[in-house]
Amino acid sequence: MTQIMLTSNGLFTDDIAANFLALFENDPEKMKVCIMTTASLQKEQNFYARKAQEDLVNLGFATVDFVDIEFDDATQLTNYHCIYINGGNPFYLLHHLKHSGADQVIRDLNDKQVLIGVSAGAMILGTNIEIAEFFTPDMNARNLQDLSGLKLVNLCLFPHSNREDLFKDPDGRTIAQRIDVFEKCYVCEITGLADDQFLII
Repeated sequence: MTQIMLTSNGLFTDDIAANFLALFENDPEKMKVCIMTTASLQKEQNFYARKAQEDLVNLGFATVDFVDIEFDDATQLTNYHCIYINGGNPFYLLHHLKHSGADQVIRDLNDKQVLIGVSAGAMILGTNIEIAEFFTPDMNARNLQDLSGLKLVNLCLFPHSNREDLFKDPDGRTIAQRIDVFEKCYVCEITGLADDQFLII
């Protein structure tokens, strides 16, 4: 099975970066990474995409390319040792993953390849993104109906779970309180992921 790292904020800390590097059998200078920019309208000009590129280059990776499966051939993802799925709009990202066939390409990756999902890129690897519809329905401008994720991890993720500033509630409820409402309504369990946390599957 492909090795998977889930984060809210990419290689945000030295600990996250060290655990990321530990997923590879070979030295970074022998590895090729692509950053999937599809989730952001700014594509490769997105601040976080550029920051990810800088972080990966500083870690010593030989090749760090940008790939946008909205327009690029999804099969080129197989050419890379690591696919870094950058954040942005989870609905937009999920639509294009399924529309382009990249979802199946990612499911078929071999056990030597590494997949890192960041924010929205982590959410779509889970069972569904219904929690995004609950917190940020305005992001679903495409009116995406099928909110099922790629199901590569058996979790429903909520990135930035420590960022009350990002998810302000007019009723004054905290993120934890609203997640509790969601879990009771949908009879499920949400896995929160703070900006300095990560999961390796």
